[in-house]
Amino acid sequence: MSFKSLGLSDALLKAVEEKGYTEPSPIQQKAIPHILDGKDLLASAQTGTGKTAGFTLPVLQRLAETKHPKYRPLRALVLTPTRELAAQVYDNVREYSRYLNIHSAVVFGGVKAASQIATLRRGVDILVATPGRLLDLHDQKALSFKRIEVLILDEADRMLDMGFVRDINKIMSFMPSKRQNLMFSATFSKDIKKLAEGILRNPVSVEAAPQNSTAEMVSQKAFSVDKGKKTALVIKLISEGNWNQVLIFTRTKHGANKLTKKLIGAKISAAAIHGNKSQGARTKALASFKNNTIRVLVATDIAARGLDIPLLPHVINFELPNVPEDYVHRIGRTGRAGASGEAISLVCSEETEYQKEIEKILKKQLKTEVLEGFEPTDTAPPKRAATQKKGSFKKKNGVGASHRGGSSRKSNSPENKSENSNNRNRSRSKRNRRR
Repeated sequence: MSFKSLGLSDALLKAVEEKGYTEPSPIQQKAIPHILDGKDLLASAQTGTGKTAGFTLPVLQRLAETKHPKYRPLRALVLTPTRELAAQVYDNVREYSRYLNIHSAVVFGGVKAASQIATLRRGVDILVATPGRLLDLHDQKALSFKRIEVLILDEADRMLDMGFVRDINKIMSFMPSKRQNLMFSATFSKDIKKLAEGILRNPVSVEAAPQNSTAEMVSQKAFSVDKGKKTALVIKLISEGNWNQVLIFTRTKHGANKLTKKLIGAKISAAAIHGNKSQGARTKALASFKNNTIRVLVATDIAARGLDIPLLPHVINFELPNVPEDYVHRIGRTGRAGASGEAISLVCSEETEYQKEIEKILKKQLKTEVLEGFEPTDTAPPKRAATQKKGSFKKKNGVGASHRGGSSRKSNSPENKSENSNNRNRSRSKRNRRR
């Protein structure tokens, strides 16, 4: 199948060809025709499957085919959970629309709003945004949602995790009820389906891969290791393997900073990316990692969500995530575009329960090794296994939480709150109080 057979215009086909793509990915084949037909869509697709082009191309075509007023009111809105993902989606929109008379922009927190307001007032057809900054700009009357024709929620599952539901509902309350709605998520969880019921109208469901599947090209391994020796093991693996482009996940921002300093001290170039970093620092770190100026990028789950790093060979889970589905997202950074990749997890004694839950959704056991000199010494059962009720180790949905994304107020940002909630492993009662 070709992109032309999907019904795309010559202008879009030219832009796609210049990007070097010749055949549409499975999610593009399934999604594009339905979007061009104006149908609401619920799509399950992980980052790296071509989902961004899957909604960008048909939405751009729909906008280009309809006459717009001279003042260019906002007609299509893409909501994303993080700044990095917003920037990446915008890059795609800009590149694919280069031969169309379409104006686009991106807005998120962490930067001054003045230039964003100026851009919006010049007229924008399609906008990519994080919810918090978008609502701030709407409160300042910098934009209107009254002419929205298409609403796209990208990575809706992460939107739930970060507590964006109320913000999304508020944004939709300002829009016309007659519009096309597109929702993309890594999984079709019960919470996602519930969210979809309140947004989508008679949607078509498409799926690019089985739920919670992992990349077939990713080699997965776990090392059972003493908690205090994890840093030394990471340094050993990277140094002796002469690895370049290694993405390391930590659970906390403090942990990311601490590990980065240790790596630099071991003569391994590294940078950290998390919610307390300024947008400029995050952008610089990611650019340096992509162009191989630094060898290691240490990231928290929230900051790394949606990162597009082509041909990434190594992912290390310095700490296992306490939400098992996040493991799938983490290792999905590698083994993409047909390339092989390696995902290594460092598991101390108190994380064995996390490993078991991850293996349940993988439906297989991780190959686990113990290296001499790094053996775990604490063999006591983890406290959480004895105190936490059965079934409470589930992905939090964040439904009803009221936070704003992209805000420059760090202490109240959903990114910080989501990371902190992961760190503290809140009990179910505490989560209910947040609702």
